[in-house]
Amino acid sequence: MAKGKSTSVFFCQECGFESSKWMGQCPGCKAWNTLIEERVQAGSSAVKMRKHIDNTPKTLSEISLEEGSRMYTHIEEFDRVLGGGIVPGSLTLVGGDPGIGKSTLLLQVCRQLSNDKRNVLYISGEESLAQIKMRAMRIGAFSEQMMLLCETDLDVIEEVIRRSKPQVVVIDSIQTMYRESVSSAPGSVSQVRESTALFLQLAKGLEISIFIVGHVTKEGTVAGPRVLEHMVDTVLYFEGDRHASYRILRGVKNRFGSTNEIGVFEMRQQGLVEVADPSQFMLGGRPKDASGSVVACSMEGTRPILIEIQALLCDTSFNMPKRQAQGTDYNRVNLLMAVLEKRAGLHLGQSDAYVNIAGGIRILEPAIDLGIVMAIVSSFKNRPVDSGIVAFGEVGLSGEVRSVSMTEQRILEAKKLGFHTCVLPKVSMDGLDKVKGIKLVPVENVEQVLELI
Repeated sequence: MAKGKSTSVFFCQECGFESSKWMGQCPGCKAWNTLIEERVQAGSSAVKMRKHIDNTPKTLSEISLEEGSRMYTHIEEFDRVLGGGIVPGSLTLVGGDPGIGKSTLLLQVCRQLSNDKRNVLYISGEESLAQIKMRAMRIGAFSEQMMLLCETDLDVIEEVIRRSKPQVVVIDSIQTMYRESVSSAPGSVSQVRESTALFLQLAKGLEISIFIVGHVTKEGTVAGPRVLEHMVDTVLYFEGDRHASYRILRGVKNRFGSTNEIGVFEMRQQGLVEVADPSQFMLGGRPKDASGSVVACSMEGTRPILIEIQALLCDTSFNMPKRQAQGTDYNRVNLLMAVLEKRAGLHLGQSDAYVNIAGGIRILEPAIDLGIVMAIVSSFKNRPVDSGIVAFGEVGLSGEVRSVSMTEQRILEAKKLGFHTCVLPKVSMDGLDKVKGIKLVPVENVEQVLELI
C-alpha cells in the first residue's frame, strides 16, 4: 500500500478493538453494534518524540526516589484517592458523565497547586477564557502560577507545553483534541488514542503530571474513556446524581496506590467541598422507629462508611412479584431473599420487594448482606430495628453469617457515631480486642438474626 493512501478501519467504541471489517459483536469486549468505521492514513506516525526521551538504561541504585516525590493538592479527599498525592510524570484520566463536576474539581486542584507556587497549565477545548474565569471567580483567588489556554490542535498544544514546561497540565477534554494528520473527526477513537499517546510521551519525557478529562455518554457517539484505560497510569471516575449535592471520586486503576479508596465531595455554590465524615453525611435525615431501616457498615479502602439500608416489602396481586434494588447488586438481593425463604422459613414469594441504599451511594461489598437481611425481615414483619444498632457480615447460601475484614475499624466507627449495639459475625470475635462503650452481639446464622428482630 502506497504511503499516504487512506484505508477504512473499524474501531470498537467500548474497548478500542481494531478490525479490518465490520462485525456485529466485538471480539474483544463482546459488546454488540459498537464497531464504527474510520478513515486512517497509511504510514502516518502516532507520535514522533523518541529523540526527546533519555533511553540510557539505569540501575536501581542510580534512580533517586526524590525525583518521584508526590505533589500534595491539600484536598485530602483527592490526595487519598490518588494514593497520597500527584506523582510527577503521571498520566491520569478523570472520567464521568457530562456536568457531574470534573472540570470544577480539576480547576480547584489547579488553584491549590498554583497557590503552592507550582506552574499549572489548564488547556480547554470546550470553554473560552472568559467562561473559565467566570467559573474560577466562584471558586476563589488564583495566583499568577496558573496559566490558561484555549486550543484543540495537538501540534500547538505540544509546542506550548514544551516552551512553558509546567509541572501540571489539565486537558479538558480529550474528546475535543485533534491532530491534522489523522483524517477522522475529533472525538473519534483514532483521534482520542492519538491524543492520549502524545500526552503520554510528554508526561514521561518531560516529567509533567497530566490530567485528562473524558466524557462518558449514554449514546456512545464519542469514544469513551474505556478506550484509554490501558494507556494511562491512573483512572478516576466521578460518580453521583447530578441532581444531588454529593459526588464520589473513585479510583478504578492506580499504578501508584490502592484502587479501593473513594473521596466524597459536596457540590456547593463555591464549588466542591470535602466531606470529612461521609458516615454522618450519609445518615443525615434517617427516620426513627421505621420498619425496614437498618444501618450497615462498609469498607471503602481503609475508610469505614456507615450507610442506611432501606427495604420495603408489600403484598402483590400479580403472579410475578416485583424485585428492585437501588445502590446494590440486584442479583445479590434475590439471593438473600432465597436464603431467607429456605433457611428461615419466611414466605416472601407473594411480596414485592424494594431495597435501597439511602443517599444514592453504590455499595457492592458482601459485608452489607447482614444489613440487607435485617432490613428485609424488619419490613416483612413490620417491626422496627433499634436505631442504635449497626450490623455487618456476609451471608452464605446455608444461612451462615461469615466473617469480614477490618472488624475493629468498623466497630470503632459505629461507636464514634453514637451506636450502642453492633451485630457482627461470631467468627469475627476471635482475636478481637475488647471494645468499651458498645455492645457486641455475635450471630452465627440468619435464624439468630430473626430472633433479634
